Order: sequence, then C-alpha cells, then structure tokens
Amino acid sequence: MEVILKDDIQGLGYKNDTVTVKPGYARNYLIPQGFAIIANDANKKVVEENIKQAAHKAEKLKKDAEEIANKMGDLTLEIGTKAGESGKIFGAITTIQVAEGLKNKGFDIDRKKISFNPIKQIGDYKAMIDLHRDVQHEISIKVVAE
Repeated sequence: MEVILKDDIQGLGYKNDTVTVKPGYARNYLIPQGFAIIANDANKKVVEENIKQAAHKAEKLKKDAEEIANKMGDLTLEIGTKAGESGKIFGAITTIQVAEGLKNKGFDIDRKKISFNPIKQIGDYKAMIDLHRDVQHEISIKVVAE
C-alpha cells in the first residue's frame, strides 16, 4: 500500500515522501495517528503543489543544516559516567545525554535526530546526527569514567 508521509519517520522516510508499507501498518498506525495519507491521484497532486511552494523554504533549511554541520566539524563530545573497574558503565549512554552535551557546546539538536549503537563500555564511539533529509553529520563520542 502506498502512503504519503506527513512527518519525518525514522527508518521509513521523510515528509512528503511516497513510501510502500504493509496495509495493516498504514490502516492501523500511520493514517490514524496522522503520520500519513493514502497516496491517491488527488493527494499526490496536492503534495506536489505543496512541494513547489515550499521549495524556497526547504533550500534555506538545507543551507542552515549544512552550516551547523560545518560548525560541528570534527567535534568530539566527552561524556563522563560511572563505570566499574572492567570499563563497563552502569546503565548506558543515551541520546538524551548526547543531546545535552551538544547543547553545552552550543548546538541545539533534538535527541530524536541522533542515532548510534548502544554504548555500554568506556571508549570512543561514533554517532550520526540527521540534520536534514540530505545532510547527515558524524560526531565522535568519548565515554570516560568519572
């Protein structure tokens, strides 16, 4: 079943994308929650017109995202946490902690736009920040014991 996304959905697509999903997922989740609409001819025309009108605004958003990525550069974020003697940390590093660390550095990034593999040991890791549909930026995370 084809649907047109009304919002960015991680792992599925971005706003105004036409994606194919299973019918049950569309009928029971995406459409009732307001995340998508059925991709019929009328809705496709409406979305195309909206895209044309929003092209200028989208270009500005992309330019802003690229500026943020350039400002971040090779940013290494240091996060301190409690850890055992073997280097295993108590709990895990979450996107909330990474978002707070970025905020302290002057970057206000939503935690939902940050992704990385689970961090449960002291060491160096990489995180991907999804700034725009065409702009992703990778940062380094250094987890140290407090």
